[in-house]
Amino acid sequence: MQKIRTRFAPSPTGYLHIGGLRTALFSYLWAKKNKGEFIIRIEDTDRARLIANADQELIDTLAKLGINSDVAIKHQSDRLALYQKASDKLIDNNNAYRCFCSPERLDEMRTKQQKNKQVPKYDRHCLNLSKEEIDKKIVAGQKFVVRFKIPDNEIIVGQDAVYGKISIKGQDLDDFVILKSNKFPTYHLASVVDDHDMRISHVIRGEEWMPSLPKHILIYEALKYALPTFVHLPLLLNPDKSKLSKRQGDVAVEDYLKKGYLIEALLNYVALLGWNPGNNKEFFMLDDLIKEFSLEKINKAGAVFDVTKLNWFNAEYIRKIIIQNDKRFDQLISNAESFLGKNSHQAKKVLRLFGSRIDNLSQLGEDSKFLFDLPDYDKKMLIFKKSDLAKTKEAINLALGTLGKIHHSEWNQDTINTSIKDIIEKRKLSPGDIFWPLRVACSGLEQSPSPAELLEFLGKEEALTRVKKAIKKLA
Repeated sequence: MQKIRTRFAPSPTGYLHIGGLRTALFSYLWAKKNKGEFIIRIEDTDRARLIANADQELIDTLAKLGINSDVAIKHQSDRLALYQKASDKLIDNNNAYRCFCSPERLDEMRTKQQKNKQVPKYDRHCLNLSKEEIDKKIVAGQKFVVRFKIPDNEIIVGQDAVYGKISIKGQDLDDFVILKSNKFPTYHLASVVDDHDMRISHVIRGEEWMPSLPKHILIYEALKYALPTFVHLPLLLNPDKSKLSKRQGDVAVEDYLKKGYLIEALLNYVALLGWNPGNNKEFFMLDDLIKEFSLEKINKAGAVFDVTKLNWFNAEYIRKIIIQNDKRFDQLISNAESFLGKNSHQAKKVLRLFGSRIDNLSQLGEDSKFLFDLPDYDKKMLIFKKSDLAKTKEAINLALGTLGKIHHSEWNQDTINTSIKDIIEKRKLSPGDIFWPLRVACSGLEQSPSPAELLEFLGKEEALTRVKKAIKKLA
């Protein structure tokens, strides 16, 4: 039985796209589920679009997510001799031919075809050049590409694990380029040669490559390679059902990591884009996904990437980690520190205070700013809407006196709440009369964590200083 081998083959032309992460993740899960091997290779043959160091950044991002190659990572640019050999073989077997047409001729040809309402495709001008003509042009230094010769009157039939049987008439295909004039292969040739050479059993990639499948099948057959199993994943869509794009929000994995989205949440959510476990379970760690994943449960319909749903997952993971208080909480604290600047030493306390109120860790810096630098606020904010100035003055002065009597060792939410509630009972005040001005006094805001949480966080000295400031405002 053939060993399961999958691959993820990104082009180093930018950051890791959310769609790329899903392809990598599904490929990784399928290999690991079957005790096979997962391979990363870098498809860097499109020299015009390369970005310096993008290959290493892609590899590093995947490593952060726990997705590592089981074999040494190879770059296609180091394997040109392999593609040249395959191209020569296709030419020798009359499956491909050299094309010397200039860009100007090709442009003129397409313009005429469009004017005549024809489907633009190569007119095979160079198909029947004699060996003598070809040799003469090569000696003269004329540049050429190599085109694959589409068989005449043939129907290409293929099978996809998600979409089933596909068939297309050869006459609807163009004699596509497999080797460029700079001797670098196109995606079509390089991916087929590499997948065969690396013994890839399952080619898992995005649905956008479906139109290329007939071309690849033809190359496999012409080179007498065994076909792998093809698995095309449904498109990722924006909430408005348009194709996922930068115009409607972040699409780079790095953007989400920089904003403090957790790796567990990101992997969990991305795994559910186009795959359904077939039960009501929503939360999966990476090991759970490996056990549960199957190709049969990949959907055909496009999957909507909804940041609101991702936020929900991320918020749930943050809350779970804080509650469980295990080693993952230490990592969460470390991650949170980078968003708090000079207040990073307070990360643990800030997380406990805001952990149930945030979608991602980047919100901590802005949300917690008032804890370290009390904003100026209008004294009218101190008066609860159902109270008045007199009651507010009375309540906050009583609170100051009561809070001042609490020993530092007992300065916690329970003691603070009990003490304030005792005032409410004895003085026949409403909760709003006293809790509201305390909240505003401690935060300078109308919306914040509860007064007892704030008082505990600030500590007795800072808390009483802020309460005294409020009393001074009301004088």
